[in-house]
Amino acid sequence: MTTWTDQNADRPISLTAPSGIDRAAHHRLDEAWLAAAWSHPSTRCFVVSGGQVLIDETADGRTELVMTPSFEAPLTEAHRYFLGIDEDGVSYFALQKDSLPGRMDQSARPAGLREAGLLLSARDVGLMVHAVGLENWQRTHRFCSRCGERTVIAAAGHIRRCQACGAEHYPRTDPAVIMAVTDEDDRILLGRQVHWPEGRFSTLAGFVEPGEAIEQSVRREVHEEVGITVGQVEYVASQPWPFPSSLMLGFLARATSTEIDVDGDEIHEARWFSRDELRAAFESGEVLPPYGISIAARLIELWYGKPLPTRSAA
Repeated sequence: MTTWTDQNADRPISLTAPSGIDRAAHHRLDEAWLAAAWSHPSTRCFVVSGGQVLIDETADGRTELVMTPSFEAPLTEAHRYFLGIDEDGVSYFALQKDSLPGRMDQSARPAGLREAGLLLSARDVGLMVHAVGLENWQRTHRFCSRCGERTVIAAAGHIRRCQACGAEHYPRTDPAVIMAVTDEDDRILLGRQVHWPEGRFSTLAGFVEPGEAIEQSVRREVHEEVGITVGQVEYVASQPWPFPSSLMLGFLARATSTEIDVDGDEIHEARWFSRDELRAAFESGEVLPPYGISIAARLIELWYGKPLPTRSAA
């Protein structure tokens, strides 16, 4: 496996830009430190609920995560998660609630990562990705997988402990591969999943299986979904994807065969595109480019040679 170096560092993949937040994991088990950090007047917090947060537009046109001082925060007993500290020493917490709080000024609105990830600053996106990932895991792992008893939150939201058998459980991350496959004529292979609307095409993707190297996963997934064999596999970059708990591992892959045979279960249609064919399909609206937040768009851009048109313009 070879590694590709991103030459476009000024335009990082969505959800991956340096946030400036030190997660400060060494403080997660220090209850006295956490209590002092929570009570400090500079501390900021925000509510996460069902993968959404509140965002708001500023007077100068920016979009920000709605945060409040900790002393103005909604009450919560256990679902308070320490996210880290910025370079100015400000601590950040997320509060998991059953619903987002109302806003007196009515200007804020709820948003998930697919929208907010393209609007927020790197700091706010980093905080939101961390919080959404923890919330997803916390909501679905309340009971011990060893003995079935209810678990309790520890380590400021990063561990669940079983008080019955002593087991500790950690946030789940599922590795998945996503790949731009090209052939010897430098065409790209794009597919449409069975539940996607007409015209939406993107790169192929799938989960890594137990005991499998990621290069093997790329080759297996491509062959299973579209019947294409893959030779060279080149790593590009990774992207957190908490929908609900994936880590996307992006690759460029070279096909050694070209005859498409879709599986019909995950992939409804797959096609080879030259650059001219894909450009014409974008311009006519026959093909909708992937959402800008997805690493899929960047993988296609590496081959395409320039940024893809936005979906609103397609």
